[in-house]
Amino acid sequence: MLKAIVTKYIQKRKNNDFQFDENITSIFLFYFLFNKFIQLIRSLKFYYFKNRGILLFFGSNIHLFNKKNIKFGNNVNIGNNSRLSALGKAQLIIGNNVNIGAFSQVIISTSFNNIGEFIKIGSNVGIGEFSYIGGGGGTSIGNNTIIGQYLSIHPENHNYSDKSKLIREQGVSRQGVKIRSNCWIGAKVTILDGVLIGDNCVIAAGSVVTKSFPNNSLIGGVPARMLKRI
Repeated sequence: MLKAIVTKYIQKRKNNDFQFDENITSIFLFYFLFNKFIQLIRSLKFYYFKNRGILLFFGSNIHLFNKKNIKFGNNVNIGNNSRLSALGKAQLIIGNNVNIGAFSQVIISTSFNNIGEFIKIGSNVGIGEFSYIGGGGGTSIGNNTIIGQYLSIHPENHNYSDKSKLIREQGVSRQGVKIRSNCWIGAKVTILDGVLIGDNCVIAAGSVVTKSFPNNSLIGGVPARMLKRI
């Protein structure tokens, strides 16, 4: 009975074809749902009044900075020991049905003298554990994108051409990073400033992406190059 109820809920909300694996027992499912209930209660202390009508699930030891500038969609899951910082000119926006893995950092800016732009994460996005997403020049991730562990996005570069000054005193340049919809990004991928990834792209694990790629690209390498069209 419990499996049937949860299956119908997931099929309605997220995946029409969802079915539990036969090895998932009702007892396991009960404990899983109990843990989700605790995460829901934990999130209420941050957003009960601001986000009536949506469900948020927060793991333990979650840190939110400038939380009034964070906009959550429905059914957002934030893993244990994660940090979200919305110090930016625009908002940190997270869409519906988003999962951010444990020990991740989603940070628009760490600088108080030159704050960053924004971070926008679309709906139905999954981001693996230990990921870092910066928003200095603006970062957007399209709907239905899945991302492995240890993602690293850096939408700004340090200037270094003036040899009369220390690099840390020369400021930064910012173009932003844009990842469009329905992409699969493997574990330990690094994406640098000025990159646009088209729709339906796949990026191989361990790649360092320094330039833009069109729709339907299979990308891999250090630095990343086009492997083939898909």
